[in-house]
Amino acid sequence: MVGVLLGGNTVLVGRQESPATGPSVSLAGQDILLREDGDRGAPAIVLIHGLAASGRWWDEVVPDLARNHHVIRLDLLGHGDSAKPNDADYSMQAQARIVAAALDHLGVRRAVVVGHSTGGWVATALYEQRPELVAGLGLIGTGPRMDAYLPQGAASNVLPTPVVGHLAWRLRTDGLIRKSMETGFSRPGFDIPQALVDDVRTMTYHSFTASNDATDTYLAERTVPARLRDLDVPLLAIFGEEDRRWDPTSADDYRSVPDSRVELIADVGHSPMLEAPGQTTDLVLRLASRAAR
Repeated sequence: MVGVLLGGNTVLVGRQESPATGPSVSLAGQDILLREDGDRGAPAIVLIHGLAASGRWWDEVVPDLARNHHVIRLDLLGHGDSAKPNDADYSMQAQARIVAAALDHLGVRRAVVVGHSTGGWVATALYEQRPELVAGLGLIGTGPRMDAYLPQGAASNVLPTPVVGHLAWRLRTDGLIRKSMETGFSRPGFDIPQALVDDVRTMTYHSFTASNDATDTYLAERTVPARLRDLDVPLLAIFGEEDRRWDPTSADDYRSVPDSRVELIADVGHSPMLEAPGQTTDLVLRLASRAAR
């Protein structure tokens, strides 16, 4: 009987998918939530969130950025309020095509593109596909290579495991989600907003695991600095000195990229836009100034 129940749960959880919630735009054949702030005629800054997140992760930095810029955010496929289909391509390249489609849809020909964590790989893939769209590239807490990833404990291996992972997905509570998110910040007990927990809850099991697998595939194929060795626009790499997801010393890898600047923020972990929004905003604005020149 237990085996039957577990098998049934595996099928049900694995088949879950969800349409976009709220207003969305069809981009590259998918329904995607698109957010805009600031004057459409101003220089554009695109902000791309990380795994199991949404555009809301940038809420603290958007007001200051939008004073003199057209700030564009979208919820990546499978995340936030965007669609979460089971038959979609969740690769970094596919996500980048959606970002490119958003810029085409808005008539934006060139933008500073900033990605957090997984969003940095999407931003990199965008540059690889459509370099003419990228005026400057910002990577925040984006691991340059797979072996820079720090051990996250046995719990991180549970969700990808068939049956057991499906059951854990079904039984997760807000408390367990918060616990799993702790390494995204500099210290245990960081006050994680409920909206961020809700972002994890909006994902389906398939959209989460497929997106997670896609990140591993992208980094295994080629390191980020190798992908950017011919970069001809300014690069900014930001890491928190207390990053608990990626070895912060690996930020030095980005110094090999042409016209790159590496910034380490003290007493900050994997999510500088939430832990140090003022410093993060200032650094992004400096990147925008470099790109404008």
